[in-house]
Amino acid sequence: MKLLLRRDQQTAGLIRSTITFAITVRAELSKQERDNIQKYKLGDSLLYSRGELADKGSGLLGLASRAAFHMMNISVTVNDLVNGKRIECKGIMEMLGVQEQIKEAAANFKAVLDAAAHFGGEEVLEL
Repeated sequence: MKLLLRRDQQTAGLIRSTITFAITVRAELSKQERDNIQKYKLGDSLLYSRGELADKGSGLLGLASRAAFHMMNISVTVNDLVNGKRIECKGIMEMLGVQEQIKEAAANFKAVLDAAAHFGGEEVLEL
């Protein structure tokens, strides 16, 4: 598995311009890795999440709160990693933090894929 990262920035606003930072992540997978994701149904597995869903109320106010939460919440699943996902951040520090956490989550997922590749066989480790 190879993790591809792309960092971008975008300026918005005519009078008071703001900069939005974004990181796009995507994994290049071997055929065996893709097959194991399908075989073990790992596509919906959550790799990274920022934000916590709390009780947002009911009625129109609750609906608005939940909609705002989903816009601010960031989550990355295995399918997102396979298909690619763009994550927008308010600052460089936030973007770098997200990048590091996604790199760590991808490394942990790579360990899962390596384990999945060795079921039904024997692995020899030289110590």
